[in-house]
Formats: sequence, structure tokens, C-alpha cells
Amino acid sequence: MFDYSIYKDLLVENDNGVVTVTLNAPENLNAFTGGMHLAMSKIWSDLHDDPAVDVIVLTGAGRAFSAGGNVVEMQKKIDDPKLFDEIVPEAKRIIFRMLECDKPIIARVNGHAVGLGATVALFCDIIIAAEGAKIGDPHVGAGLVAGDGGAVIWPQLIGFARAKEYLFTGDLMSATEAERIGLINHVVPLDELDDKVYSLARRLAAGASKSIRWTKQVTNIPLRQLAHSMMDLSISVETQSNLTADHQEAVSAFTNKRKPDFSGG
Repeated sequence: MFDYSIYKDLLVENDNGVVTVTLNAPENLNAFTGGMHLAMSKIWSDLHDDPAVDVIVLTGAGRAFSAGGNVVEMQKKIDDPKLFDEIVPEAKRIIFRMLECDKPIIARVNGHAVGLGATVALFCDIIIAAEGAKIGDPHVGAGLVAGDGGAVIWPQLIGFARAKEYLFTGDLMSATEAERIGLINHVVPLDELDDKVYSLARRLAAGASKSIRWTKQVTNIPLRQLAHSMMDLSISVETQSNLTADHQEAVSAFTNKRKPDFSGG
């Protein structure tokens, strides 16, 4: 038996093989705390190994999928850069383990998915979003490199030109636009989201499980190779950007509810 209660920042529920993993910090729009980051780096191995799991649905509690980075945690890493070094292995494991997990993963994007929140949503196998959700990777707006996997996955889904525009500007897009350009699979009204997500999840759970899992493994080979070739440098330059004046300015501006004034430092 697998004990998912050890993942304190996640809720895990199994309904006849369809397992829902919920990012569970609704008071902070499911922004990633240290505990949530650690949990997300480990849970995919358990889900991969658990014979009671057929399909995984990843979602967020409350009105957001995930706001991504936690500003309080950012300031801690600026004050003590060793804290950033400590999460480097976790950051890589989140991406690698999601790609290695052979169970189909459906992102139920119930609200905004931003930064790392967008990254983990886009590394799911199928992404279904509510109409009101917005998706984007504003790492640059925080004076950081999009090194947690965004630079890996965005170009694969929408091409280099579009991906670079969104990664360079940090602009958010509507779920409707995300569907139109192929970033996500489907967008539906919020009150139809569960039906869309769980009808597909149940269909996959009732399918030829070995064939589906092996198809995922084969399809993910290029993505796994790409992630392994890019993530070391991606995380390295994001770690360096943690030490820049622009990152401190972005965190200070957010804390003081003002627009950042970047200097390029």
C-alpha cells in the first residue's frame, strides 16, 4: 500500500483507479511552498509504481490551478542563496519524473496556471482548462530565467517563435487563446470541466492500460531526451538569476505593490 498522506501539501484521492492529485494551498492560490515543491518532486515515482493507479488528474484547490512561485520563498532564497541550490535536484526531478511516470496525466486547469504552475500543467499529457483560466510563464517579470522547464516545453507545443514571445514578455494568455494555438487540448466552461476531465479519465482507465502506458513511454522519448539535455543549464542560469539586482527589485516591487523598475543588473 502506498501512503500518500505523507505529502502534506497535496491531496490525493483514488476513485476506482482515477487518482486526483490536488495542489492544496488555496489561500495562496497554490503557489509553490518548499513543502509542495518537495512533494511534487517525489510523488510521481509513487504514482508510477502504484498498481492501484490507472490515470492521474492534476489540479488545484480553490480558484487557481497554481500561481507558481511563492514571493515569500523567493525572498528567502535571495537572503540565503544556498536554499536555491538545495531545490535544484527537486526542480529537475519534478520534470523528469512526470515524463517517466507511465500513467496518463490529465491537467484539470480550474483557474490560473502561472510560472511553475504553467510548467507542471503543460508537462501533463492532456491539458483541459476552464474558460476563465489564464496561462503564462512570467519568470522574466520576476527577474528570473524560465529555467524550471518552461523553456523546454513551450517551444514543443507552440513552436519557437510563439514560445519565445510569451517567455520573453511573460504575458498571460486566456485558455481560449491557449487552445487556439495548440498550447492546451481543450477549454470548456467551468461548470463542464469535471465532466470533460473525468469522462476522459474514466475512458482511459477502462482502456488497454499496457498499450496506453507503453504508447506514452515511446511518445515521451524525445521530450525526455530534450529535458535531460536542457535542464542542467536551465536550472543553473535560473540559479544565477536569483542573485541579480533585477530579481530583488521584482520581489521588492511585488511586496510593496508597485511596478518594478529594472536596471538590467
